[in-house]
Parts: sequence; C-alpha cells; structure tokens
Amino acid sequence: MSKSVIKQLRKKFDRYSIDGYVVPKNDEFFSEFPNKDRLEACSKFSGSAGYAIILKKKNFLFVDGRYTIQAQKESGSQFKILGYEKILNCKIFKNLTIGLDPKIFTSNQIKKFFLKNNKIKKINQNLVDLVIKKNQLKSKRFFSLKTKEVGQSHSVKIKKITKFLKKIKSNYLFVSAPENVAWTLNIRGYDSPNSPIPNCRLFITDKNKIYIICEKKKLLGLIKEKKIQNHNIIEPKLFNRFIENLKKGKIIIDNKTCSLYFEIILKKKFEIIKIQDPIYLFKSIKNKKEIQNIINSHLLDGIALTKFLYWIKEVNKKKITEFDAQKKLEFFRKKNKKYLYPSFNTIAGTGSNGAIVHYRAKKESAKIIKKQDIFLCDSGGQYKYGTTDVTRTVCFSRPNYKIKNIFTRVLKGHIAVSTADLKKNFNGKLIDKLARKDLKKNGLDYAHGTGHGVGFFLNVHEGPQSISKFNNVRLQEGMVLSNEPGFYKKGQFGIRIENLIYIKKLNKKLYFKNLTLAPIDKDLINQSLLNKEEQNYLFRYHLDVYSKLSNFLNKNEKKWLSSFI
Repeated sequence: MSKSVIKQLRKKFDRYSIDGYVVPKNDEFFSEFPNKDRLEACSKFSGSAGYAIILKKKNFLFVDGRYTIQAQKESGSQFKILGYEKILNCKIFKNLTIGLDPKIFTSNQIKKFFLKNNKIKKINQNLVDLVIKKNQLKSKRFFSLKTKEVGQSHSVKIKKITKFLKKIKSNYLFVSAPENVAWTLNIRGYDSPNSPIPNCRLFITDKNKIYIICEKKKLLGLIKEKKIQNHNIIEPKLFNRFIENLKKGKIIIDNKTCSLYFEIILKKKFEIIKIQDPIYLFKSIKNKKEIQNIINSHLLDGIALTKFLYWIKEVNKKKITEFDAQKKLEFFRKKNKKYLYPSFNTIAGTGSNGAIVHYRAKKESAKIIKKQDIFLCDSGGQYKYGTTDVTRTVCFSRPNYKIKNIFTRVLKGHIAVSTADLKKNFNGKLIDKLARKDLKKNGLDYAHGTGHGVGFFLNVHEGPQSISKFNNVRLQEGMVLSNEPGFYKKGQFGIRIENLIYIKKLNKKLYFKNLTLAPIDKDLINQSLLNKEEQNYLFRYHLDVYSKLSNFLNKNEKKWLSSFI
C-alpha cells in the first residue's frame, strides 16, 4: 500500500511545483491518536509521533528515541530512518521547495524544521487525502459530563480563564486543542480511537462569552441540554466571517496546536500573543472529585490486571502469542461495565519485541511467548470516569542474574521517583535524574522520558507536566503522572515498570501517591540490591495492593497475591 501511495504522491509534485512533501503523524486537531493516520498510510510506521519527508527519489522518516527500532522494522525498506534532531533546518537536503498542508503544521514547526535551508509551499488541499480516498467517518454527537462527575461547572472554568485573559491583558483566547475544549465545557466525544475527544475548537472572550467552532449536528445533544445555544455555534466554513465581525484586540494562540492556517486568519484581525494555552495547566491540576474518580478507576483496572498477571504466570499452560495475551487482558477489563476501551494500543512484547518501546502485536505476525523469555505488557483503559496506564514485566522461568540485576535497578529508579522529596525535587527534570541515577551508575539508561501527565477521562498523555530531562514545570497538588523507568537491549529484551501517581498534600507537604494497583514480579527482583528503605517500600506497596484487591479475587488469585507480602 505505502509504495503505491508514495508513487501517486510524487505524480502530484510537478502540478504543485514542489520537490517534496511532508507528512506528520498528527491531524488537523493535533491529536495523538488521529482517525486519519496519513503517516502510516505513507510509511507503514504505526508509532504515535514522527514526520515523513517524501522527495522525488528519496524518503526520510524522522522519529524520536522511543521509535528507532520500530521505525526501522516497519519502514526501513523504503525510508531512511533518522532521529528528530536531524530534521532541524533540514540540513540533509537544501534549496528545495517542500509542500505541506498548513492545517496540520504550526508556524513554529515550519520555522524550526524547514525554513533555513529550504522553501515552503502551502497547499491547502492535503495531498495524501487526494491519494487515499477513504469513506467519511460517521459524525457522532458530543456528550456532556455532569458537574457532580467532574467536580467543577463549565461556567466556573470559563471565569477562571477570563480572569487569566484580563491578567495578561488579552481580549481573546483561541482554544485549538480539542482536549482543552473538552475540559472547559465538560464535554466528551467519539472522534479519537483511544480518547473521548470531541473534535472542535473554542473561542473565548474576556467578557465570559464563548463560541464553539464545530458542525452543528455534533452539538445537538448539548443544545437540547441547554449546554450551548445556537448563537454560540460557529460552523467551520463560517469562521472567517465570524472573525471579521469581532472587535480588534489581542488574542492568545497556542504555539503547539494552533495551525498555520488558523494563525494566518487570526493575524489579519488581531495582535497575536503566542504562548501555551493556559487551559493546559488548569486541566493538569485535578480537583478532589476528579482524583476520587481516578482512584476508583484504578481499583477496577487493578482487579483486571492482577487477574491477568495471575493467569499468564500461573494458570496458562498453553502456547500463546503476544496477541492472545493482549486479548486476554482486554477480556478481564471488559468484565467491568464501567470500562469503555483501551486508552492506547496495548504493547505486548515478548523477548526481543519487548525492546521495541512502542511495539504493537498483530495477529498474523505476533510471536509465541516462550518460557525462557521475559514479557513486557504496557496497557491502559478508559473508564467512566478515569484513564489508566500501567506496565508490568514478567518472567516464566528462573531468569539469569544479568536480567534480574537490570530489572532491580529499574525498580530502584521507580521507587526513587515514588518516594521523591517534592520540596527538593520540584519539577520533572530533577525527578528524572533520580530515576536514572542507579542505572547510569552501572552504565545503563533508556531513551524515553520517565513519566508523562495523564488526563481525567481524556488523553493518556497530557502536559504541561512530565518527568523528563527537559521539563521545568513546577509539580503541583492534583497533578497525575506516570512513573516508568526502563531498560531495553536491542534484539534481546525490554524492561519497564510503570505506575500512575498523583500529587497529594498533607500537612503542607507534597508527596506522590500511587494510583496503580498491581503486583511487581518478585521473580525478577534481586533482593540483595535493594536497601532497607526500598524493601520496606515494596512491602508496603504490595500490602496496599492486597488489602484493596483481595475481596475481588477468587481463592487461588488471592493466595497468589498474598505471596507478595
């Protein structure tokens, strides 16, 4: 499929007077999980981030450290695979005219990647869409969440936003990220395969007025509930006219999700303030009701995951594939009525596939899980109301000392994050160092961040908070993050231990509290490498898991789980 797509794309180069065309992973809404995966259609690359540049005779695929192995495996026959850093100013090729769709790129991206050594040509019609004529997806109505489910009304949130606008002397905010619209209006939708995202945009004035930019047919339910009124709805095709009728002033646009297309329209009328959308930070700080719902969701998820771990380690005696394993986990999750669907594509990799950080098992090519291999499973669910994400690495026979030692050092990093002093380590950058400390001391490391923010019944990956080498955002009460150090030996195995954690305040002190409830494989731990504090932490964690889950397990599952304490 990808060969024919590339061939047809190249046929259009002369018509548009271009030497190449850029295809990013994201769609018009900059979604992590777009319904239209143009990048995979061109390159067969299924990862969550990347850029393809198709020239007249060469193809390049740019990915970050998470995906280098995966990209080589999926796309290496047709594309030269390079790291993100190589796309900066596109030094690999020069003096070319590169075509792109301005609806799926920000001006910052274009400036950063292309403008120094090449020219850019904006083509309002997406060329991949011209080549791949897919049936239009059925438009589904958005739905609303009640205040008692989310803890704060949409009117309170809008007042908070307008207060911010007045503080920095801006007249308007253009909300280009659908997840931020979802949070502001307490609405959700069906426009993403893994998140309850409502694809729409929002316009907010400093007078507490809002206008939702969306097809009216998707809003009929909200109109009926009187959540939104007809005069507050702007059909996308009428956006230009809507802008023309507004008073001049200053407007905030997000520097990562406002496309060049919209920036050009807004620039004609307003003075642009290009900063991060303030809703990202507001959204990241969960209120008490959201936290309680998230805790409840993790209890349900913990039951399913623990049943699965017991099954795959102790009960299953048949030869099963990675695909069989992920289907079995989905079976356990589906037993709960509040479970909706996975929060991302499950990563179930055995042996060498475990080293592919974002591996995806397919039925036709999935490996059989062998007794001597270690198995990595990274999965999550969307529940009413909460989003989960957890990774466990398990073995099925006695592992060698090398693997046990590496697993234990990953575990030490995991514990270091969980027990971090948040007064001293007040941002993700400082905590990331703690996670890698013991690994680096022994010449080991991993190419991804230690943790990402997680949404409330929204995206499994959210910012601005994260635990990574470059994140300076101050950690605050109510933030939810993942804690997932790892290690990957190409062609051999992968190790990752991931819990979700949230920041709680007690006696004016901030600390991390675990959300994830699932045992950590004791057969992979070299106890002699753990100090007394680490051993005590592990005991307390498993005691907590047992006390909260045991009543929901059968006799054999319960007995097995008790062996961890």
